[in-house]
Amino acid sequence: MSGLNGRRILVVEDEALIAMLVEDALLEAGALVLGPAATVEEAMALFDSEQPEAAVLDINLAGQASIPVADRLVAHAIPFVVATGYGAAGLPERHRSVPVLAKPYDPRDLIAALEQVCC
Repeated sequence: MSGLNGRRILVVEDEALIAMLVEDALLEAGALVLGPAATVEEAMALFDSEQPEAAVLDINLAGQASIPVADRLVAHAIPFVVATGYGAAGLPERHRSVPVLAKPYDPRDLIAALEQVCC
C-alpha cells in the first residue's frame, strides 16, 4: 500500500505525454489525481476548488513560470515536488529546498519523492 493512497495530488504539467505518465503513476499508487493543469490559471482554479494535499509542479508551462502556484502551495503548507528539465537552478531561492526531479525521470522516483514529502 502506498503512502499516497487516497491523497489528492495536483498535477501541473503542460506536456500531455508527461502528464499522462504522471497521472498513471499516481493512480497506480492509489492517489486521486487533480488535473492535470497545463497553465497557472488552471492550476489555481483546481487548487481553489479541489484543495490538494500535495502537488507535482513543472516550473515552465509553455514559457509561463509556475512560481505563483508554488507560492500558493507554500502559503497553504501543501508539500510539492518540482519536475523540470531546468533543475533546481530554475527555482527562486525561496523554493530551493523543494525536492526536484530532473526530466526525464522514472515514475517510481516521483512516487517515492511524493511519499517523502507527504508522509
